[in-house]
Amino acid sequence: MEIRYQVFISSTYADLQEERQEIMQALLELDCIPAGMELFPAANEDQWTLIRKVIDDCDYYIVIIGGRYGSLSPSGIGYTELEYRYALEKGKPVIGFLHKDPGKLAADRCEPTEDGKKKLSDFRDLVQKKMCRFWESPADLGSQVSRSLIKLIKSSPAIGWVRGDLVPNQTAALEILRLKAQIEVLESKLENVSTSAPEGSDKLQQGDDKFEIVYFFNASPDGYSFHGENYQDRIEISWNDIFASVAPKMIDDASESDYVSALERLIRNRGFPIQIAKNQFAKLQLTEFKISPDDFNTIKVQLRALGLVTKSEKSRSIKDTKTYWTLTPFGDIVMTRLLAIRRDTSLP
Repeated sequence: MEIRYQVFISSTYADLQEERQEIMQALLELDCIPAGMELFPAANEDQWTLIRKVIDDCDYYIVIIGGRYGSLSPSGIGYTELEYRYALEKGKPVIGFLHKDPGKLAADRCEPTEDGKKKLSDFRDLVQKKMCRFWESPADLGSQVSRSLIKLIKSSPAIGWVRGDLVPNQTAALEILRLKAQIEVLESKLENVSTSAPEGSDKLQQGDDKFEIVYFFNASPDGYSFHGENYQDRIEISWNDIFASVAPKMIDDASESDYVSALERLIRNRGFPIQIAKNQFAKLQLTEFKISPDDFNTIKVQLRALGLVTKSEKSRSIKDTKTYWTLTPFGDIVMTRLLAIRRDTSLP
């Protein structure tokens, strides 16, 4: 959709007519809509009300300063300066174009009084606190405006104007608003779902509930499995401990083999001291702790049903056929709650 921007041209009038023509030509070549003094000489309060409305409707504001301060408002401030201050107040993107050497201008294009010269100097100082450029001739000014406005449009995109026949009609606009509202509701629901436990999961084993895991290990006199024998046993571990053992691996996705390894490390840490305590294994070395495949599958299903983990959808190479697992947003919250280090509130 082609967008055109309306640009307010602010300046004194009689002394800068040629410069204003150059600027209007430059704006038209950029497909912009010029607005300014040609429509209403800024000379009284009634015109000032109109000027403010036009500035409100503009996308960008430029001010040109030569050697004149211009006519004064009843408050004693020049209308050009009033326009500039109003544009700043409204947050309009502004650019100032100041004559490089106003002392070289003809006498009839300069302020005749000391008071006028002082007001002009103060106004130039104010404009130079924002984005500004300096010009020497009407042609130079037109070129400066073209280049500067192109950069300003890129850095501060505005709403702009479009042809009326390209704007959606009322029916289409209402439908767009209805769909936007529906999207916001669905996004809100999705966010709530992703950061909370799935519906019905309160009926599933979780948290401190214990799950009995069948596991296998090897006992040998020297640590070599082919010199030893394989054994089977069972151990009860809470779902919180099970999840805490695998969750850190899944922060950046974990392959299924990483998933298994994390669980088997947990089983070894829990099962090893239990087995060593038994007389039959007191002098043997225990290795190769393995989880029952059936129990591993049960754990995968349970953690998924609790909304803690899910299969990763991250794209990988065609040759990588492994299954990867990752935390859900809710799983990330639960992991943080379980594993983050808490402050000791008992300390003074």
